[in-house]
Amino acid sequence: MIVVPSGVRVWLAGGVTDMRCGMNSLALKVQEGLGRDPHAGDLFVFRGRRGDLVKCLWHDGLGMSLYVKRLEKGRFVWPTPADGAVAISAAQLGYLLDAIDWRNPQHTFRPRSAG
Repeated sequence: MIVVPSGVRVWLAGGVTDMRCGMNSLALKVQEGLGRDPHAGDLFVFRGRRGDLVKCLWHDGLGMSLYVKRLEKGRFVWPTPADGAVAISAAQLGYLLDAIDWRNPQHTFRPRSAG
């Protein structure tokens, strides 16, 4: 689990991203595509084409980290922003990473009960 300190801004990059991109390529996308500084301490989240994979890029002041999460079932809920990025809160990021619609907290996938 990613523990995001208070004051860290979380940005969802609009559209889809090539999930073959690594840390340097994603930092370049932040810099050129979103017009933001990838080393400023903000957390940037990117989604793959199928919607079941996200990558989070974050510079915590000591170094750059790249987190990856893939869902076995369902898809991540993603906005379609006009400006290329949407700011969300750390709590909404927690919902997103748990496959819950961060705009309306309900699971996008619910496993069947064992009984």
